[in-house]
Parts: sequence; C-alpha cells; structure tokens
Amino acid sequence: MTDHSGLEAELRGCVRGEVGFDATARALMTMDASNYRRVPAGVVAPRDADDVAAVLGVCRARGVPVVARGGGTSIAGQATGTGVVLDFTRHMNGLLELDPDTRTAVVQPGLVLDRLQRAAAPHGLRFGPDPSTHSRCTLGGMIGNNSCGSHSVAWGTTADNVRELSVLTARGRRLRLGRDWAGAPEGLRELAQGELARLRTGFPDLPRRISGYALDALLPEQGADVARSFCGSEGTLGILTEAVVRLVEAPRAHALAVLGYGDEGAAAEAAAGLLPHGPLTVEGMAADLVPSGAGLPRGGAWLFVETGGASRAQALARAQAIVRAADVVDSLVVTDPAAQRTLWRIREDASGTATRMPDGSEAWPGWEDCAVPPARLGAYLRDFRALLSSHGLRGTPYGHFGDGCIHVRIDFDLLTGPGIGRFRRFSEELADLVVAHGGSLSGEHGDGQARAELLPRMYGAETVRLFERAKAVWDPDDLLNPGMLVRPAPLDADLRFSVLPSEPVEVAFGYPADGGDFRAAVRRCVGVAKCRTATAAGSAVMCPSFRATGEEEHSTRGRARLLHEMLAGELVTDGWRSTEVRDALDLCLSCKGCRTDCPVGVDMATYKAEFLHHHYAGRRRPAAHHSMGRLPEWLRWVARTRTAPLLNALASVPPLAAAAKRLGGIAPERRLPRLAARTFTGWWRRREPVSGSGDLVVLWPDTFTEHLSPSVGRAAVRVLEAAGLRVALPPTLLPGRGGIARGGRPVSAAALLTVRRARVCCGLTYLSTGQLDRARTVLRRTLDLMEPVLAAGVPVVVLEPGCAAALRTDLPELLHDDPRAPRLASAVRTFAEVLEQHAPHWIPPAVDRPVAGQTHCHQHAVLGDAPDRKLRAAAGLTGELSGGCCGLAGDFGFQRGHFEVSRACAEDQLLPSIRGAAEDTVILADGFSCRTQLEQLAGTRGRHLAEVLAEALDEDTKREGEGK
Repeated sequence: MTDHSGLEAELRGCVRGEVGFDATARALMTMDASNYRRVPAGVVAPRDADDVAAVLGVCRARGVPVVARGGGTSIAGQATGTGVVLDFTRHMNGLLELDPDTRTAVVQPGLVLDRLQRAAAPHGLRFGPDPSTHSRCTLGGMIGNNSCGSHSVAWGTTADNVRELSVLTARGRRLRLGRDWAGAPEGLRELAQGELARLRTGFPDLPRRISGYALDALLPEQGADVARSFCGSEGTLGILTEAVVRLVEAPRAHALAVLGYGDEGAAAEAAAGLLPHGPLTVEGMAADLVPSGAGLPRGGAWLFVETGGASRAQALARAQAIVRAADVVDSLVVTDPAAQRTLWRIREDASGTATRMPDGSEAWPGWEDCAVPPARLGAYLRDFRALLSSHGLRGTPYGHFGDGCIHVRIDFDLLTGPGIGRFRRFSEELADLVVAHGGSLSGEHGDGQARAELLPRMYGAETVRLFERAKAVWDPDDLLNPGMLVRPAPLDADLRFSVLPSEPVEVAFGYPADGGDFRAAVRRCVGVAKCRTATAAGSAVMCPSFRATGEEEHSTRGRARLLHEMLAGELVTDGWRSTEVRDALDLCLSCKGCRTDCPVGVDMATYKAEFLHHHYAGRRRPAAHHSMGRLPEWLRWVARTRTAPLLNALASVPPLAAAAKRLGGIAPERRLPRLAARTFTGWWRRREPVSGSGDLVVLWPDTFTEHLSPSVGRAAVRVLEAAGLRVALPPTLLPGRGGIARGGRPVSAAALLTVRRARVCCGLTYLSTGQLDRARTVLRRTLDLMEPVLAAGVPVVVLEPGCAAALRTDLPELLHDDPRAPRLASAVRTFAEVLEQHAPHWIPPAVDRPVAGQTHCHQHAVLGDAPDRKLRAAAGLTGELSGGCCGLAGDFGFQRGHFEVSRACAEDQLLPSIRGAAEDTVILADGFSCRTQLEQLAGTRGRHLAEVLAEALDEDTKREGEGK
C-alpha cells in the first residue's frame, strides 16, 4: 500500500477544511452508485475556493489525481478515484444569492438541489432539471454530469440552465466561464475554430445527448458558450467552485395524468405524440417496477404526464386534453398535491427498486441511461429487448420516454469471469444498437468508466481524438479525474464486487431475502443515497442519525460501504473486530427505517445486530449492553423481590442516580424511568374475570408494558373486552401442553409437578445490543411457551411496536431453522389490527379531538399503520402523526454519549409537531421510548392509542351512569 503520510501532512498544513486519510474516510468514498470501486488516497472537505486551489497545488506537485465529488450518486463511476477526493457537501454547500428579478441563483457545488428549490419556491421559481435523486444530489454533480430529470421536456438539461461557472484549472488558474469565449483557457478557441466542420456535423442532434464533451457549444452560432461546453465534463477539465444558474417560473398549479397502456412498447410509441401538447413531463415505467396496490389505472405500462397552469382548473384542463389525445387502456388525472407526490414517489424510487428483479435476484447499472430520438423510442425498445434476450439477460426499462432516454438495471453476473465477459459483450453490442438508432450512449448520467471506452463507436476515432486534445488544453497534466471520458479505463475493470470473499461468511441471521448470504445483503446498497436526505418527507424515517450529524458514515449508505470494505479486507482489515465499523454503527438507532424507506430494502438494524454479535464474541461488552440489553432480566428480578418502590426512591437521590448511570453506561443527562409498583400481570391476576362471546386473543405482556407502563396493558384489556373479545395472557409454564388458560394459569394440575414458571419475551433488547446467542435462548423458550397458542391459531396482540416488529421479522430471521418462528410471526397483530380483523363491527367511542405525535419507526418500517389510521378516524381523532424517529429508540438515547444525537433526532419532526399542536390535542405515542422522550425533552405526556380509547370508554360509562 502506498504511503501517503507526506501528502496528508502537506495538505493539513495548507487546507482549512477537514483532511481525512484514515480508513473510514477513504472507505466511505470508494464507491458511488455505479458498479465500480476505487480506493482514494485521502479525502478533503474544502471550505472555500482557496482550499481547492491549495489541494490542486499540492497534488500537482506530487502527481496525485484529484476527483471532485458531490452527493456520490453517479452511476457510471466518475465520482470515484485513486487520488484525493474533494467532498463539497460538507462546507461548500451554500446558496450564496437568489435574485427573483433576474431569475438567477448563485450556488456552491455542494448545494443539494432540494435546498435551492425550497428557497426559490416562495418567489414562484424553481431550477428546471430535477433528477429523481433531487433530495441529495448536488448542483456541482448535476453540472459535472449535465443531469436532466423528469422535467427536461419543458426546461431542458442542466447545461440549458447554466449562466456562468467559476472554475479552477488543474494548474491553478481561476476562470469565469460564460458565453462569447468568456473564461476560455488558452488554446481552446483555436482548437474549436480549427474543427468547425466536425463540430457542426459530428454530434447527434437529440435532446438527451450527454456523452463526450459538448464541444459543439463552442460554435459561433451557439454563442461560443464555454460554460455550456464545460457541463457534462465529469470533473475532467476543471474544478467548479461556484455557479450562476437560471431559474424558471414554476406553474402555480399542477395536474398529473397517468396514462395506462398495454405494454411499454405502446407507451413508448405514444410518448413523442404527446410533446406538441406542451407537457412538463412524459415519464414511462412498466408494471415490473410498480408495487401492488399503487393505485394506478389499468395497464401493463404507464406514462406519467404532468401539466401546469395558472390555476388548478387550467392544469386540469390541459391534463384532460392530453388524455383525450392519447390512445390509452385507462387513465387517471390527479390534481391533489399529496396524491401527486405519492404517485411520483413510485417513479422516483424506480432507481432503487429496479436493482431487484421480480424474483429477488440482483440487477445492476452500467447501461442506465442511453437515449435515442423520441420518435424512435418504440423501435429501439423492441431491439433492446431482443438484445437482452439473446444474451440471456433481464431488465425493466423505465425513464424519460418524452426525451427518448431509458433507464434500466440489468441482471448482469458481475461476480464470475464468464458473467463479466458477457457484460462486456452485451455492452459493446448495445453501444452499436444505440448508435444505429441515432442515439447517445449517455442521456443523463454521463459516460464515466461504464461507457467512455465505447465512445469511438458513437463519435468515431477522430472526434474522440478531438476530445483528448480538448482535455489537454484544460488539463495538460491529466490530473483531474483521469480514466474518465478520454483514455478511459476498461468498462470491466475495477468492479466493486471483485474484492468480496469468494465464499459466504458465517452469520447468525438467516437473511431470507438474500439467500442466506451476508455478502448479498451488503451488496443491496447500490448508492442511490435516499438515506442522505436532510429533511424527512411525510412519514419517512430513514436515516435519523444522518439528519442529526450530516456525516456520511452515519448514513445507511455510509455504514453499508464500511461493511463492504470490512468484507473486502483491504482498507478495513480487522473484520468483525473493526473499530471503524463499530464506530459508524454506534449512532445507528436500529429504527429499521431503511428496511422500508430504502428503495432496495437495506436493513441496517439487522446488520448492526449481526456485527455486534461477532464484534463482542468472547470479549467484554459495554456496560449499557448489560444494564439495558438485559433489561428484562433485571426488571423480572425487581418484580420478584418487590423492590420497585425502593429503587424509585433511590433513583430520586441525585448522587445515587448519577452513580447508577455511570455504572450502567447511561447518559448522565437522562432521568431513570420510574418502575411500576405493580406489574401488569400482577394487576391481571387480581382482576375480576370478564366473560365475552367474541374471538379469543392473547395479549402479549412485553417488558415495557409489564414493568414500566402497565396502564397501557390495562387500557388495552378494557378496550378489547369492550369490543367483545375474550382476552388471555400467554402461558407461563414449561412444557405445558393443552389449551390456553386465562392469565397463564396451568392447563392441568399435573403440570405443576414437572414444570417451572417462565415469561415470554420478544428478545428486542438482546437483539438491539447484538447479544444474539442470548436472544436465541430467550426466543426458543418463548416458542416453547407459545406452543398452545400456536396450536389454537389464536392472534397475539402486541402493544409495543418495537416488540411486535421483533416478533414479526427478527424472530423468523434469527431462528430460521425453527418452523414455529414463522408461525408466531404470522400470529402477531398490533392493537389496531386485531380490532379491525376480529371486531370489525365494533364502533369505538367518539373522542373528537385533534392528534399529534409520531408513528413509531418500527410500525412504519415493519408493521404498517393503515389499521391505526382507520381506528383513529372512527374515533374522531383527526390529523396526521409525524414521521422520523423519536431518537430514544430503546436503549440508544439512554447510552452514554448519545444524548445530543438523540435530542437532535427528536427535534427533526417529533418535538416541532408537539410544540405546534393546539391546546386540546391528544398526544399519541404508542412506543414506550417515544413517550419517555416526550416526557424528558418536552415535559409532555404521550399516550398509547389504547389509553385514549379506554379513557373515552370510561367517560361514556360515567355519563351513562349520571344520566340514570
């Protein structure tokens, strides 16, 4: 391995921004969203243009390449490199100026597109191009790749919306690029004027021609626009430090016409015919990428056609005119903004969902965005499908049908020699097919390593040599992003998977969606970086720790990269003992948000538990793993000894509480929760039985309900019985056989002679701390206890969402060899689910108040909340709960060193929603962690939905009694 210590020291001496040459900093930058991997020498986060100039000076003197990087969502490999990577997202990410009068904005390269859009929106303006990664892609990256997005039929590419660019050349010159040769480096004008004929005839004329250098923008009839010609150069000509971009007027109202066609060919044939109607978008996708229940009109493929207007009526009229002009199987026109966003999310998530074929097998980029003239799209797609079939490959095209630009992920085998050989042969033949249809190898994301090798097939050898000459004018030392666009690396070199182990690694979980292979689980992250959104949208949860810190290593993608490098063993060399991976996972809240919000279903909570299991095998664990990871054991001991009042009294003495927190690895800022003087099951055993004629349900006495908030359990019993259901608790005897006894009483007297009492447990606290051996023991004992319930086919009601999620998903994935595990998982119901399914005619009491609070992150990610929404609506509880994560997340927010991040997570959505609530608002929080966070940070008491309904029932009963 090359020693870069001298380079690092020199950079630290002249750069004010961060300089990272450690394994973590480098590992996070080895990949973008492509098939490629390169290990950088180091990473610099410059604070300003002077820092960039300093880096260029040091690297030029040492002959070290420099690679500019924005959000790292490039899919052709151009955001990776072996030299110094410049990360512009950390500091050079500002919106410097926005002028509504001139409709321009001055931006830094690291500015995320959505931030610009939010700032422009109050002025009725927006930036025209909008890739599906708009919530995390940067303006610098968009300029580097000449990105487009779904609205390019109306507003063009990024190059169409750039006015001026401030650029540093590799040799340190500061240029201000614009029209009429403004900022042109010495020799560029002479080069272009000597090749006017080639510039006029050698470049295909189509709306999405992104491949190669846009040298034709230097023609006099094009305004000799140096800024435009720089767009799409993928960081190979100069380093962008500032840009003046054009803003467009945003329509006041939008309508979305979703047009259904029999298949993608019919949709493609129809797309070009809609352009004369002036749509804002003409996007296409087929049924392969659409989740069930998406609410689309009938058809096997759809066009998403957006229209705009000064009013909703005008936008609607234009959408209806397009429907009338289109020959469709079925159609749907939507004007409600929320409904439009829901539909657009289906299209935007395709970049992730397309990475999995319908049967779950993997698919990869590489030929993601070829473009042909829109009128030829239908014919091209037919030929493309035939080529796929001839190679035995599969892929589902989607994308910008109105511009003739197609995205597709293909099930290449990039793991074996024969598979990689087929990848190369297919790439060469597809390049020829695209050219035969008059198209461009890249229609949006640039050539990078994926396609640059094939540019001679599109442009011919002479034009490619012209590209090399242009590169030499700008960057004579070949310092900037070498191997991209000119003199490219082979398209089948540097593949990201080549470094992974050839054999599966031994793991504890079953990873059923990945064939039991942890390598395949880690490969799920393709880098689309939806986890890097700075603001959670709607009910989304992922990724709370990234939003709190803004650091790549605390994003789902960053952690997946480190796990990939851990398996590779080149940068992260300690395997499961890696401190780099441990530290990155330390701020993972195990919220499971990525399991649902990540388009490819990365499940970092499971990966974290797996890692901690191996990391601490045979080693001393942190104190918090014992104090909170084994919480069920300690709380059962307290209940047996009846010492809850004593412990509560001791915890109220500050010095004693501080000592206990130090010993237990608990954050000193936290207050210790009060223990219930009487457990839920203690109350249950002493209550009078209530008879009922409805279905029997088993109510799960989770640790939190049992020992910390028994009022939730009591309320649930009140509501379930009011709904006519018969309630029982799980058996507590091993190995009893027979029926289910009320309160867990023995099935037979003989059983008392041979068994001992035990308690069911979901194992959540053991799972979240990676104590998987103990979790297995606990869960097998639980399955033994639950055998009578499973035999009877009785639903199991779990009030704590985290516990329900653990039983629903972690149990069958950890005990993948026990057939009882999926049976119990399928029996689990939430409180609202069991009422919907087993008391469908019950009418809840009318509460008739607004609600605020948060949907539990595990409920969002695993369980779903549709029944909860229906139950709330039936009770007159109005309003929406926020998304995100409360930040306490079980033991996370209690661990020493996590308090500030925990509080920042709560401030993301939960606490603002509470502060903005009206005085009579019901604060809902079904999770014990959420309620604790609200109490400790906001001084607010949150309640479980069961408590709210039980209170309303009691009030109704009281009123009825008073009426008598």
